[in-house]
Amino acid sequence: MGLDVRLIADQTAARADEVRPQAGALRLVGAALRHNRKALAGAIILGLFVVVAIIPGILAPYDPHAQIFDQTLPPSGAHLLGTTGNGQDIFSQLIWGTRESLAIAIVAGLMATLLSVLIGVSSAYLGGSGDHVLSLLTDVFLVLPTLPLMIVLAAYARGGGLAVLIVVIVITGWSYGARQLRSQALSLRHREFLDAARSRGERGFYIITAEILPTMTSLIVANFLGAALYAVLAAAGLQFIGLGNPSDMSWGTMLFWAENNGALNAGSPLWAIVPGLCIALLGAAFALLNYAFDEISNPALRPVRRRR
Repeated sequence: MGLDVRLIADQTAARADEVRPQAGALRLVGAALRHNRKALAGAIILGLFVVVAIIPGILAPYDPHAQIFDQTLPPSGAHLLGTTGNGQDIFSQLIWGTRESLAIAIVAGLMATLLSVLIGVSSAYLGGSGDHVLSLLTDVFLVLPTLPLMIVLAAYARGGGLAVLIVVIVITGWSYGARQLRSQALSLRHREFLDAARSRGERGFYIITAEILPTMTSLIVANFLGAALYAVLAAAGLQFIGLGNPSDMSWGTMLFWAENNGALNAGSPLWAIVPGLCIALLGAAFALLNYAFDEISNPALRPVRRRR
């Protein structure tokens, strides 16, 4: 009897190997980028911002906090974007602000995605009362008005710095991804390769991490990109209305000080326009990259685009 059980398990595992996705994730991503100009443009834009965030000290000519220049100077060779109403170099602030803005997007996106995976996939795999409790928690956060909740939380912890800003974004941004991942995990719960793993006596943690999550890689990455896009816009919005730390150097705080000093009417329009443009470009980079992962998660999109 034991031999028969092992034989059935081996046969099921062999069939599961035929249906489990085996293509390398990097190869799929590379192919999607090559065949999708929008995704390639997003990768290039994001790569440029990453380079700037890594070496701001080399690219920025001045200390972004130094108030040592004349106020509201126009663009020139010494000040490419002019100076602020406080006598600071706008270009240096823009370069140094890239690091914090990108860090918020990546860290908040990763944390929100991790929470979405933890709750969404666990809910689908556990089933029963565990699924009901986690689904109820997800539904509660889905129906809550995100913007008022975000403003209330940020205002309550006002001045808490970057960590508080990231926590607020994560708390308000994980539920949509969790609902998507739960739906996908439910469709995989009774696949043959999972039945084979259960027949081998694998633990639930192993099944989730080694069997379910690898088949959902493209959807998880797509959720990360969506969460990062949400983080870029949410952080900039909160900082713009003064709910961040005004002493931080980011694009959102640049907009905050530009608004407070009336940059558009004071002869320094670039003080407000350029950081807003960078926020839009970074958000567009994450959105464009999603096109590549749409092709991976939905293969039907690839032949349609090739025929066109």
